[in-house]
Amino acid sequence: MLTNERHEFILNLLEQKQTIKIQDIVDLTEASESTIRRDLTVLENRNQLERVFGGAVLPGRNLSEPTIKDKSTRNLEEKDSIAKLAASLVQDGDSVYLDAGTTTFQMIRYLRDKNIVAVTNGLTLVEELNEHGITVYLTGGLLKPRTGAFIGAQTIQSLKNYRFDVCFLGVNGFHPEMGYTTPDPEEAAVKRLASSLASESYVLADHSKADKISFAKIMELGDAVLITDSISTELRETLEKKTTVKVGTR
Repeated sequence: MLTNERHEFILNLLEQKQTIKIQDIVDLTEASESTIRRDLTVLENRNQLERVFGGAVLPGRNLSEPTIKDKSTRNLEEKDSIAKLAASLVQDGDSVYLDAGTTTFQMIRYLRDKNIVAVTNGLTLVEELNEHGITVYLTGGLLKPRTGAFIGAQTIQSLKNYRFDVCFLGVNGFHPEMGYTTPDPEEAAVKRLASSLASESYVLADHSKADKISFAKIMELGDAVLITDSISTELRETLEKKTTVKVGTR
């Protein structure tokens, strides 16, 4: 395969998969790893992709963040199956951290008959928790209009006052090598702290987040149990070498 053909192949593959690994390109093109690394460097210099550990992503994609409205209309059935399974892990008397997000929002209706206390940094979750009779504490801090999440120093300080039995987090991507990621470093810091304050941590992420890498790392795969929906057997086996994977059913 000529250089230009390889470049076109790489970009087409990236457009399809959003995230590609060097080894996958090597296998598909039968070129050497050093050749593929040079190809990626050339394409990055042309602003056609961005290099990440072990592969590449489309330029700017690892920084982009959908709005609450955007996320609330995507993969609703999958999110519901994940939320139902996640809620089943909460016991009466638990103190629970619910991260800002649309899947954690879906959990709330399945928690209404449980005697729990919830803490959240998600503005959109508060009214729903209150309506279902769940005692709720809001962290406060700097509000991100795009996601409805509170972040920043005040949020961090507020969180340090609590300890949780269980913590449920949303992410923008989960990847066997890069772990759990999100576009905003400040939001990543809030998620990471909340997880560290909990006896058990769970990440809720549907299949569209699989193999995706965002800008800011939250934590390693093994730092939380992953709750997802349908993913390939191959990916699940890879993930289970590093963490526990639970799959919600519809």
